[in-house]
Amino acid sequence: MAQEQAETKYMGIEQENESLTSSLPTREGWWEPFFLLQGCWLSTKMTRSVMAMKPQFHPRHDDIILATHPKCGTTWLKALAFTVINRSTHPAVASYDHPLLSHNPHDLVPYLEIPFRDLHPVTELDEIPSPRLLSTHLPLTLLPSSTSTLSRVVYLCREPKDVLVSFWYHIKTVRPDILIEFDRSFELFCEGFSFYGPVWEHYLGYWKQSKIEPEKVLFLKYDEMAAEPTKHVKMLAEFLGVPFTDEEESRGAVEEVVRLCSFQHLKSLPVNSQGVTERIGTDNSLLFRTGKVGDWANHMTVEMAQKLDCITEEKLRGSGLTF
Repeated sequence: MAQEQAETKYMGIEQENESLTSSLPTREGWWEPFFLLQGCWLSTKMTRSVMAMKPQFHPRHDDIILATHPKCGTTWLKALAFTVINRSTHPAVASYDHPLLSHNPHDLVPYLEIPFRDLHPVTELDEIPSPRLLSTHLPLTLLPSSTSTLSRVVYLCREPKDVLVSFWYHIKTVRPDILIEFDRSFELFCEGFSFYGPVWEHYLGYWKQSKIEPEKVLFLKYDEMAAEPTKHVKMLAEFLGVPFTDEEESRGAVEEVVRLCSFQHLKSLPVNSQGVTERIGTDNSLLFRTGKVGDWANHMTVEMAQKLDCITEEKLRGSGLTF
């Protein structure tokens, strides 16, 4: 009886979502039509997932949300935050049984909107004991009501040119049946038409909120973290309410966290070179390409880079956010 009621409930949600999506602006160009939901371009399935998730998810005052636009260092941020928060029970120093050695970071830090919530209800998130460490690719405007006021949010962004290159490679690998030339992807991206885009609006929502409530939103840049990881790991720990003690720093605990969670180390682990991350249904090996800052230079002409830089500068003008 309970299962029948649940199936009836979610059939109703699916019908309601289909009705709602039919009224949204839509556009072709990527691997399927995208819908414009409150200023954010999403795939058909993701649009329905977000619509189903928002009324179901109930934020808690001690939730920690890791927010990123896709291809902005999500896997790295999840590994760092999980390790920093849980270092008392799972120390990074010479840890042979650390969860990161046997689990992909995405299996340790679940998404709000993934797997598709019109088919997979958020009860799994309700069952996680507080304080919960969760993640999302959603812009601030699409977070469930009161999430940003109740929870602490760590936002990681990345140089837009590197975002585009990383996203293009990801689509090529995950969807080899979809042939989208890089030049075409570049033009769509410049128009603000991309998955979870426009990227500038995604960045600005969290950037502006971090200026209003710096105690609630920590805004980080991938390039700066890559250049000074130790400094930023300490900053992250402070924001999360678990600062490193003098004793920890003196014995190299911060550096051990950086080492354990480094791109090359995570990529080299057997768990990340084989198998599938159940929560997102993606081969683990596809989550690690190069992680390099400035890889865009190997794919864009000088003219393309200048065009995207000019658009980025225009979109962010007056905000104080620069790249």
